[in-house]
Amino acid sequence: MSHTLSDNILLITTISLIIMFSPFIAKSVKLPTTPIEIILGSLLGYVGFLHDEHLFNIVAELGFLYLMFIAGTEINLKNVLKTPVHTIKKVALYLFFLYAFSIAFSMQFHLGKIFMVLLPLISVGLVASLAKEYGKTPWITLSMTVGGIGEVVSIVILTITSATLKSGIGLGLFQSIMALIAFILFMFLLFRAMELIFWWFPKVSTALMPHEDNQEQDIRLSMGIFFLLVGAMLYLHLELAFGAFLAGIFIPTFFEHKHDLPEKLGSFGFGLLIPIFFIHIGSSFDLDALFISGLIEKALLITVVMILMRLFASLVFIKDLGITDTILLGLSHSMPLTLLIAMATLAYSANSIDKLHYYAFILAALFQVISVMIMIKLINVYKTKKEQKALA
Repeated sequence: MSHTLSDNILLITTISLIIMFSPFIAKSVKLPTTPIEIILGSLLGYVGFLHDEHLFNIVAELGFLYLMFIAGTEINLKNVLKTPVHTIKKVALYLFFLYAFSIAFSMQFHLGKIFMVLLPLISVGLVASLAKEYGKTPWITLSMTVGGIGEVVSIVILTITSATLKSGIGLGLFQSIMALIAFILFMFLLFRAMELIFWWFPKVSTALMPHEDNQEQDIRLSMGIFFLLVGAMLYLHLELAFGAFLAGIFIPTFFEHKHDLPEKLGSFGFGLLIPIFFIHIGSSFDLDALFISGLIEKALLITVVMILMRLFASLVFIKDLGITDTILLGLSHSMPLTLLIAMATLAYSANSIDKLHYYAFILAALFQVISVMIMIKLINVYKTKKEQKALA
């Protein structure tokens, strides 16, 4: 579909204005910027200010991959490997309960197999925003550790599911799984080799990313790692998001002396590429779909089920955190916005879910963010007042 120059100028102007003013609107309504960008993208797409354009699609895809890269920078592999054994066991039990509940629910209500994968997804993207607002409290610190491991599991499952949807169950899937296992093994060996090199020759890391850096060498190297691993995924016909996520893990794991680097990378991403991805998601949501019979009910059901299953599974941490912080941890994992939308889009493209359920998942992703953010804020206010009374 061809568009005139004036249409494309309108598209660029609209995207620019949404990027500029979304933070102000988000601040005034006390919500994260992400759902505001999706809502504005949907509203302005509906009235014709945004349209489907090849370059818009490419930049949005790059925005999603960069978001996965930023999610990876939240995980220091060395710290994860130092996680106490009893915590790892509880994380495994937590994930087991999530997937068991998802399988049981999907089978009970005769839903497709894709629902078993979609419902337990975990993403730490919005947990990082909670850390900025509430600080590194015990429940947020544990939530980041649990969420990081959960996100790795989710992305591995996303990669396998993507291969299954593209090639079906057969030789193609087997080849994709073998390629994934070989790639993970290669990355593990590479991580270990780099760990040894940086241990024996500590000056290597500062040579690659010097403290005094007027050439932006740290950004250049980070972008190089990002595109190399995305390119490797493209060559292996695997999910690109997995490569982007692993590229992000490299940064805090091997360049710990660059404490401000994840923040610098995040500032660029959240200032440009990532908002375009969310605006694109919003523009692809047809507001007329809200009048489809049963859509809002399905979206609300998905929202409630996804929140409740995480609250139930999080009870494995009750001895470590107490009831209030355990609830907060469960809620913090109830906003897998990016992965849920990406996975739903993938499933819809492969005809594994129909348009009704695709829209229901996008709507549920928004409902989750808005409702969970409000619940966390209310619980945190209650908790603060309770602590103040105890001190009085």
